[in-house]
Amino acid sequence: MVEHSGLDIMCLNTYCHSSSSSSSSSEHDKKIFTKIKLNLSAACDYPRKNSEILSGQYGTNVLLIGGALMLAIAHHGPSVTEEHLLSFITCLMILQLMWMMWYIWIRDRRSDHRTEKDVHATTCWIRGGLTLLALLSLIMDAFRVGYYVGFNSCVSPVLGVYPVVHATHTVAQVHFLWFHIKDVIKKFETFERFGVMHAVFTNLLLWCSGVMSEAEHFLNNHKRRLYALGYGNLTIVHPEPNCNCSTSTCSMFSNSLYYLYPFNIEYHIFVSAMLYVMWKNIGRVLDLTANRKRSATETHGLILGPILGLVALASTIGVLAVYVTHVEESLQTRQSAVSMFYCYGIVMLAFMCSAGASGLLIYRADRVPSDTSENPSRQLDTELLFGSSVGSWLMSWCSVVAVLGSAATPPYRWTNLVYSLFIILEKCVQNLFIIESLYRHPEDRDDPDLPASPEIFSVTSSLAPPYNGILNRAYEAPDRDCVTMDNEQVESGQVYRSQRKPSKVPLTEGNKLVEGPSIKRRVLKNIAIFLLMCNISLWILPAFGCRPQYDNGLEQEVFGFSIWTTVLNFAVPMNLFYRMHSVASLFEVFRRA
Repeated sequence: MVEHSGLDIMCLNTYCHSSSSSSSSSEHDKKIFTKIKLNLSAACDYPRKNSEILSGQYGTNVLLIGGALMLAIAHHGPSVTEEHLLSFITCLMILQLMWMMWYIWIRDRRSDHRTEKDVHATTCWIRGGLTLLALLSLIMDAFRVGYYVGFNSCVSPVLGVYPVVHATHTVAQVHFLWFHIKDVIKKFETFERFGVMHAVFTNLLLWCSGVMSEAEHFLNNHKRRLYALGYGNLTIVHPEPNCNCSTSTCSMFSNSLYYLYPFNIEYHIFVSAMLYVMWKNIGRVLDLTANRKRSATETHGLILGPILGLVALASTIGVLAVYVTHVEESLQTRQSAVSMFYCYGIVMLAFMCSAGASGLLIYRADRVPSDTSENPSRQLDTELLFGSSVGSWLMSWCSVVAVLGSAATPPYRWTNLVYSLFIILEKCVQNLFIIESLYRHPEDRDDPDLPASPEIFSVTSSLAPPYNGILNRAYEAPDRDCVTMDNEQVESGQVYRSQRKPSKVPLTEGNKLVEGPSIKRRVLKNIAIFLLMCNISLWILPAFGCRPQYDNGLEQEVFGFSIWTTVLNFAVPMNLFYRMHSVASLFEVFRRA
């Protein structure tokens, strides 16, 4: 039996009581209250789930209405025209503008309350990249206004109102992304769910509209090439109005739009992904131990990866220029251009598979446990990588079937087979490498092989639960005469303790001097940069007209014109999004390595 004549060390704890009987009764009451609280929390979760389901159903139906209008427009009938679709999208953008203004106004009224923020929701470089894409979208809107001015006598006013509203919507949305996308909403949750979901599907509908316009442009170009080869039963759609342009720049505006469509398309799909993360964060309870900003990215030892990436990017620009120039010429020249593309693609994909496999081997050798903490942004990255890979896999397997089943023997037949198989393998390896990187525990020290500091006379051991008592700060830095309390800062409505600044003196382990990142981390950074630049290269080619799937003729012979063009209209946009999303994910891998 222990007498409590002196200072009881357990009284340092927050939940200290004066006697054992009162402690036992208090513990019993505490269990009852905890059980009641859990039951109330479970009961209160039903309205939250209902609002999630209702807002999701609302957004899906908005997208389906727009999809129905697009299918009617694709028929080119007189009942539903492009003006109807643009009017519907314009109304959706105006509603989103009203919601964003209301959200900002409500936050400004509650200036005394700091909104919690999810630091993993996005990064400055992602928002900077989106801002660049938004600027290019604004240039496209200016070209659309100029196009409308030239044909204003015979086109609907909707064609002039739409780009103005879209430009306003783009500027307001970029402001919202910079200052509010990390917010974890805790007030007016049901209404905000509908507002954020409306913004998600508005941008998705804008993405679908851009994809449809770009696909129709490439399909018309393909039909023109087939018509030149003697296929006279194909219908070519002429989008030009039935009147003369009042200025001399209409054709320039019209042709320039298709070079800006890829940037506008990527802008809207990335915005919808970021807004979806914001929707998932509504009402979320943040884990303060995981919700911390990462340190600055180190660039020490980056040599081979950037050099190889620049070589890949330069060769890509050369291949694009040669392909676009020669694909419109004679049959033999076009076959040579297609063969050149497949040979280039095989070499590029082989290097990418080797780099990704090397990164996976390094990760397997480390044996670091996975990070299983809740992170909606990371979960969405994983789902998007797998989802967007489906389109490219479908296109590749169709090419494999076409090569094996076709009776034609063009010079690029077997290179097409090897290229398609490498596409499938490369995406599998790259997905594994990216997901393995994103789900690894971040390393707090420069060298993971260094042992942790031993615990010397610590009241709270590493195996015991946190102790809410008095902590002697002298043991944190025994070599100093006096240790002051760490400064506390309030960030995003929560109180965090500022971390001690890392020492600039190199760490030593015996006679070994440890400086900078380890060799394995340098290799991983070079691999990430190389894969990033390769994915940029593989995005540039199809985005700016290098699409041999339209020109090789093998798949069209086996599947038919209608089925194969339908597959391409689904697979090519998914592949473009996969490449750009891989660029964003690989940059995150580079920062974490």
